Amino acid sequence: MLNWLQLSFIGYFVVLMVIGLLGRKQTNDVDFIVGGRRSNFWLTALNAHASDMSAWVFMAIPAGFFLQGMPNMWLIIGLVVGMFLNWRFIAKKLRVQTEQLGCCTLSTFFERRFQDRSHIIRTLTALISVFFLTAYVSSGLIAMGNLFEYVFDVDYYIGLVVAAGVVATYICVGGFQAVARTDFFQGMFLLAVILIVPVVAYSKIAGWGAIETVAQHKQISLALLPDISWSSMLAAFALAASWGLGYFGQPHIITKFMGIKNPDEIVKSQYFGITWQILVLGAGAMVGLVGIVFFNQEDVVNPEMIFMQMSQELFVPHFAGVILCGVLAASMSTIASQILVCASALSEDLYKEMRKEAVTSSHLLKVSRLSVALVSAIALCIALVKSATVMEVVFYAWTGLGCSFGPLVIMSLYSRHANRYGAIAGVCVGGGLAATWSLINPYLTSYPIPAMLPAFFLSLATIYVVSYATRQSYAPLPQNGVGSMDASGQTWT
Repeated sequence: MLNWLQLSFIGYFVVLMVIGLLGRKQTNDVDFIVGGRRSNFWLTALNAHASDMSAWVFMAIPAGFFLQGMPNMWLIIGLVVGMFLNWRFIAKKLRVQTEQLGCCTLSTFFERRFQDRSHIIRTLTALISVFFLTAYVSSGLIAMGNLFEYVFDVDYYIGLVVAAGVVATYICVGGFQAVARTDFFQGMFLLAVILIVPVVAYSKIAGWGAIETVAQHKQISLALLPDISWSSMLAAFALAASWGLGYFGQPHIITKFMGIKNPDEIVKSQYFGITWQILVLGAGAMVGLVGIVFFNQEDVVNPEMIFMQMSQELFVPHFAGVILCGVLAASMSTIASQILVCASALSEDLYKEMRKEAVTSSHLLKVSRLSVALVSAIALCIALVKSATVMEVVFYAWTGLGCSFGPLVIMSLYSRHANRYGAIAGVCVGGGLAATWSLINPYLTSYPIPAMLPAFFLSLATIYVVSYATRQSYAPLPQNGVGSMDASGQTWT
């Protein structure tokens, strides 16, 4: 006999399938990958932000504030500032230039922007995308499997297979538009449930004064900085920058900018999306702060589960089931976007290049759908191992993508003199240093410096220095900064 939580879980998946099927009219690879560039501003906004906000909003954010208090606000500040800068300086330029060059993926854009006849940039960046994003997807599936097991009393492995199957199905059927529509629904649903829980929980305690009293007793800081010292300020900056800088290089987020119909409406998307992000992250922080009092007399076995535990104690079972589906919404929106980007890299950037001949749109569409199934299957196999280091894998993938692609995105859009030699060197330095920094850091300083800081800025410097050093063997781009390869990617002038 199914209980209310399990019925909510099944009902939510049914709703997602219906919404995803509404996007089934994609007939070619451009439709499948970037939705034919037909999205409006509010769909683009939530598509980009929901792709970012995974289950960690319900788990890691509340746990951080519950255990450590307000110093974790620097993480939120870094995320908000990083995404705002992404909208402000990357979104419109990337949207315009990718259309001018006829690009559907980030790797193809890099190749055509830097006139790389060797195709090294496209192949290298596509492989890096697939590697880090597949790990990212598997970590999301692991988190969902743990959630099903803990909350819905569904076997871990059954939950994984069902979740992966549902996501892969609506992506295969509807492509970009299916992901965009489900992301919009899940984004609004996520916002509603994460706002309801701390508001209701706050009404059950004796106000902010109670939080201050209990926090002081537990020695949890409610100040942005525990003390005015260089070490505290450095730690705050490192926390904010290590997450905020990563936004410039996340393919599953920045490729959503390519799908908007009117580039001039990106400003509207920016403010709509940032408002949504502040509300979601702020509510997640409040869950943790209210939890300091709410669970004062209780033993919390797993601080990452306080949102789930709070929901079950506050609401009747059938409504708690609906609330907890918000965690599914956060996980599935991110997983879907990451799978789509991986599949796009495999079909558009690798398969199309290996064929060395013209490929029809209908054929490439079939390959894209097969790639969705392949990526989903690989990520599912990794998740079935049930790794215990989910959050470490997430941060590792975030750092790797941010350092590999972030500096290159910035230089490709803003530097007329950056060339393919600098691009290749920058990707190798950024990605390589991000992957090995944990081994290098102890030899340089006892202070744990986040890999994002040295890897991002050294990659940026490498692109500039190598491009400058090889400027004599590489013709600079014309003033429009677009390049001389035609939109088909086959003819050079």
